[in-house]
This record gives sequence, C-alpha cells and structure tokens, in this order.
Amino acid sequence: MPKPLGFKKFVEEVDATEALTIQQRLKKARQMKKLAPKIAIGRARAARKMANMDTLKKRAKKQARNMLAKKFSKGIAKADLNMAKKMEIEKRLDKMKPKIDKLAKKLLPKVRKQELARKKGNKDNK
Repeated sequence: MPKPLGFKKFVEEVDATEALTIQQRLKKARQMKKLAPKIAIGRARAARKMANMDTLKKRAKKQARNMLAKKFSKGIAKADLNMAKKMEIEKRLDKMKPKIDKLAKKLLPKVRKQELARKKGNKDNK
C-alpha cells in the first residue's frame, strides 16, 4: 500500500488555484478534516515567525483572486454561493492568471505592511 501524502505534498499536487470538480472538492474536504489538528499546530508555529517573501507573494495572490471572485459574484460571500456558481467563478479566474499576477504584485507592499503590523501587535500583547 502506498504511503499517504503529507500536507505539503498534497498542497503541491493539487494547486489551490485550479478549479475543482464536485468530487474533488468533497474528497479534499474529507482529507482536510482529517489533517485539521496537524494544520492547527503548524499554523500556531508559523504565527510566531515572520512570513518569508514566498508566503507574502502567495497571500497577495490569494487576496487578488478573492477580490476578483467577489467582483464576479457581485459582492456575495463565496460561502453563500452554490457549487456550480463557485466552479464557474474558479474557471473564469483560471483564465485570468496574468491579471491576477499583476494585481498580486501591486498588493505585495500592502500585504507586507499587514504582516509587519501583525508581528508588531504580537509583541505588544506579550
């Protein structure tokens, strides 16, 4: 029997930016529910550190993607959309990779400032 995928390998294998079918979405939901405790520990460790540039770029890309998704859904939250509408929006976003990359590049300084503010806030709380 093959060894189960680790979280990092899983994320690399199924890129978060590609559109998922309903079956893939449900399978991913089951896997993520199983991995939830490990992810929580990792998130807590990462919260103590300053994010590196790759992480900041990923965050900027995600923000850019979410901005466009919100625009396509006419301001309706993604959680309130049905599966078909989510898939339609994801397909539209997949076609707009260059625009998303350009928008992410513009958002990068803002994301960096947010990270610095987060770290500064953590020091004040201690």
